[in-house]
Amino acid sequence: MINLQTRRNQTGAVSAGSLRFLVGIVVFIAALAGIAYFWLQSENAPNLAWMAWTKPTAIFFSIIVCLLLCMCIWEAFSPGGGPRTGILQFETTRGDRLFLSLLGSGFIHLAWLAFVGPDLWKALGVSIAYALLVFALV
Repeated sequence: MINLQTRRNQTGAVSAGSLRFLVGIVVFIAALAGIAYFWLQSENAPNLAWMAWTKPTAIFFSIIVCLLLCMCIWEAFSPGGGPRTGILQFETTRGDRLFLSLLGSGFIHLAWLAFVGPDLWKALGVSIAYALLVFALV
């Protein structure tokens, strides 16, 4: 009998459907980030000066909210988190991998601010690449 809950094939690899779903989430989040960017460029944008937020920082936290919502929806459709053992040699679920991605992204952004400067657009790209690697390898 095929176990549909884990979405793995006989060799233990993640199915193509799961990878397409993950790519769909990334595209959806990128679209939301673009919408947020253009909205923040408009005259109707909220005044975020009270917290000294930059636009990339606001988009970064918006992406975190979108990721958490997408993970909730994903968990509703496929409960269990798809535990697997990756390069770290311990079992992780997709929630664990999201946590590692968010934690690493925070450190990437802090290091970028310390060593490069306040232009966080490239740090956001590095963080997205890091998150994709975590989801693929960990």
